[in-house]
Amino acid sequence: MIDLHAQWIASMRAGRYDEAWTIAGHVLDSRDPGTRDDAALPYHQRWVWDGRPVAGRRVVVRCYHGLGDTLQFARFLPLLAQRAASVTLEVQRSLVDLIRAAGWPIEVVAFDERHPIPCGEVDVEITELDFALRAPPELAPPPYLNAPRAILPPGTIAICHQAGGWDGERSVPQGLFAPICALAPCITLVAEPSELDVINRLGCPLDMGATAALVAEASLVITVDTMIAHLAGALQKPTWLLLKARPDWRWPAEGASSAWYPHMKLYRQPRAGDWKTVMARVTHDLSACHALDARSFT
Repeated sequence: MIDLHAQWIASMRAGRYDEAWTIAGHVLDSRDPGTRDDAALPYHQRWVWDGRPVAGRRVVVRCYHGLGDTLQFARFLPLLAQRAASVTLEVQRSLVDLIRAAGWPIEVVAFDERHPIPCGEVDVEITELDFALRAPPELAPPPYLNAPRAILPPGTIAICHQAGGWDGERSVPQGLFAPICALAPCITLVAEPSELDVINRLGCPLDMGATAALVAEASLVITVDTMIAHLAGALQKPTWLLLKARPDWRWPAEGASSAWYPHMKLYRQPRAGDWKTVMARVTHDLSACHALDARSFT
């Protein structure tokens, strides 16, 4: 049996988006319409868009996945607004203010899992927008979000060693960041006390506005594959992304750049679990930047 999901992943990794959308179309055609947005399933397992065109229609965009997914695919909302009659975004409550600040001609409402808003003429989950619009990431490049800046010492580096609990292989032992903290003033973007020599020893506030302000002012973000990476990407901050040997589908299998965030530099494990080699490369590159008095980390 052909593994369409594996084919889709391979196509997305390689940037063959037309091919990926063709595969997604085959999957959509095979689905039972009666299972669309199935209330018996957890939100992250639901499919929403039934293939109807969005042009000229009242569209409701649902955000059923993680914050990082929402931030990554929010880039397509202005393009959707150009084509649809109206757009209502039902988004995670913590992202409402950040999305509204973008000033897009859409309605933004907080997602209440107990009381979802009524359907539009077309409903689509935000991670389906590239497929629904047939839009590659290059059509909606960063920056597409903005945030007021925090006050930080010049040259501050924002670091994040911890990914979501559902994939612990993405996290880096925080002690491996100690050499980074010895090279420049650092702040942690993890919402818990830090063992590292950082400015905010108690951790980053559990507040998206405050986190975005820290990212916006930082000279460089060094982060694992988590929401922080997509926040920094959406703000077009110089970002060094730390990836496990077999990363998520949105990152290429090789190379140091990403079509989703062209300003981002990728550091990939040479073998599963080998974060020491990754962090040695990061420390070396950061030392070289400082030696050259570099102001660009891309």
